[in-house]
Amino acid sequence: MKKYIFLLVLIMSCTHYKIQQAFIPTFFDKEGHRGCRGLMPENTIPAFIKALDLGVTTLEMDAVITKDSQVIISHDPFINHAFSLYADGKPIKAEDEKKLKIFSMTYTEAQQYDVGSKYYASFPQQQKMVVHKPLLSEVIDSVEAYTSLHHLPKVQYNIETKSTDSTDGILHPLPATFVELIMQIVESKGIASRVIIQSFDIRTLQYLHQHYPNIKTALLVEPPLTMNLAAQLKQLGFIPSIYSPDYHLVTPLMVKQCHDLGIALISWTVDDLPTMQKLKDMGVNGLISDYPNLYAQLK
Repeated sequence: MKKYIFLLVLIMSCTHYKIQQAFIPTFFDKEGHRGCRGLMPENTIPAFIKALDLGVTTLEMDAVITKDSQVIISHDPFINHAFSLYADGKPIKAEDEKKLKIFSMTYTEAQQYDVGSKYYASFPQQQKMVVHKPLLSEVIDSVEAYTSLHHLPKVQYNIETKSTDSTDGILHPLPATFVELIMQIVESKGIASRVIIQSFDIRTLQYLHQHYPNIKTALLVEPPLTMNLAAQLKQLGFIPSIYSPDYHLVTPLMVKQCHDLGIALISWTVDDLPTMQKLKDMGVNGLISDYPNLYAQLK
């Protein structure tokens, strides 16, 4: 009885939105976090190509916007000192990185930084190389060409909008502009059916759902968990395709509640095989990992 009350509350809370189609994948979704951050420089074309070779079904990545309205693939809205160098090879001081805002740079300026040569202590297995932050359009072109050339299955693109209301106009544009810039590229490349837009910022998901209701959405959730699933979905205002929590938050009950609503549960960021197997056995629909090479060992 409690299950049906839970469902009724959610459906009633979402009546002012068109309910999105349920998205429960028929396959276990093996996502490469920022390509394969544990093995190659994050959010770079070499990382995405390596992830393809490892058999991922989805490429997870992060989008930010440049001053000249280009969609660039980068987790941070600035040039991260931990793994980046100036064009001349000099290190970036930790206290200077926040001054290097990508939203204040043109794409040409942002491309000057080397994001792959510096030793990255957090990921000692990373292969080092001179590489730059790519455009979303370049990533798509490279991936589509590579899968076609090597007769690999087409993959999904899980693109995160990196935004918060406190940094609107400072580190990124307003949600509507952010989404439109991404969707212009997605639609021009003909990959809309294979795109997921994920975010912690529900404003971008709400705009996307209102204006592009056929695009899959993923609600990202991190600790501490201050609201239960019903309250989170009521705040969001619609039923998303995917619920994507930090893996520490996942419980059998959470998996069941999502599945009862037709929502896939894909957790992040899972970097050891025992935890991967435990979550898979629990019934999650997919995982996001820095080490997609581990997926081959899952049972």
